[in-house]
Amino acid sequence: MEKDYEAFTEELRQALVTVTGYQESRIYFKKEEDYPQTSGDRIFVECGEGENSREVCGLYVRELYECYLNGTTIEEIVQRTLVDLERMKESGILEKAGDLDDYEKIKSDLFIRLLNLERNRKELKNGVYRVVGDIALVLYMRMGHFEGVLSSFKIRRDMLERWNQDSEEVFDKALLNTYLLTPPRIFKWEKLVFDADYTGDNFMNILSDFPLKKDSMGNCLSTTERTNGAVAVFLPGVAERLGNLMGSGFYMVFTSIHEVMIHHDKKVKVEELRGVLKETLKEATPEEDFLTLNIYHYDRETGRVTWE
Repeated sequence: MEKDYEAFTEELRQALVTVTGYQESRIYFKKEEDYPQTSGDRIFVECGEGENSREVCGLYVRELYECYLNGTTIEEIVQRTLVDLERMKESGILEKAGDLDDYEKIKSDLFIRLLNLERNRKELKNGVYRVVGDIALVLYMRMGHFEGVLSSFKIRRDMLERWNQDSEEVFDKALLNTYLLTPPRIFKWEKLVFDADYTGDNFMNILSDFPLKKDSMGNCLSTTERTNGAVAVFLPGVAERLGNLMGSGFYMVFTSIHEVMIHHDKKVKVEELRGVLKETLKEATPEEDFLTLNIYHYDRETGRVTWE
């Protein structure tokens, strides 16, 4: 079976060389262990080049091999790949990649995502991030949308050095960008169920009061996009606003990278929250969306965040 897989991989690579007219050096195969930034064997296609960057598309070969075993021909796989390559070129990702050395051009596209620190040590090795407990706030750049999905690029430390900018100022700018690009929202479960267009309630308007729940049910905090929305609690002014609305400090229960539950710290016990978190992670959170097992706390008086 492995020989068949290897033969398929080489035939697919050669077919791509033929139809694209690219030099063989621009289409190459790497096993997972040879190129471990992401998981899986891949065929890489260097489909474009800018002044300071290359546009490279990675094809996950074992997934394509499964399609082949299920009846998809190599010719069909090649044609689908060509369509995807053309869409990538039209997305403008290459042009934006060419601006990576110019901070002024790309600063408005910087944003922050959350990752579990321990589980992503290798991925974070050369990244730019701040640490809160076992959570890493990681600096990314928006590259564009491909088939409705946001493509992003993790900023490396050497890039930050080339910009000749103060790292704290760059990070703070990215936090503000994240707020503006995906504003924080409180989500009510009854609206989520019955309203497909619901994008949450704006609780940040200081000119009006907002009724946060202070019972054991808590409040679901995310962003308008509801993707990577747990970052909302770390965005400028959000924790302070929540504390003011609560009239108290609060606990943060990160049920995934996409949302965080906010609980009045005088109405619920930490151990109860820990039990709910473990059950939620077990029953409802995909492994790739896991953030932390810790319960975090915001002290309204000091503004400090602690965890246990």
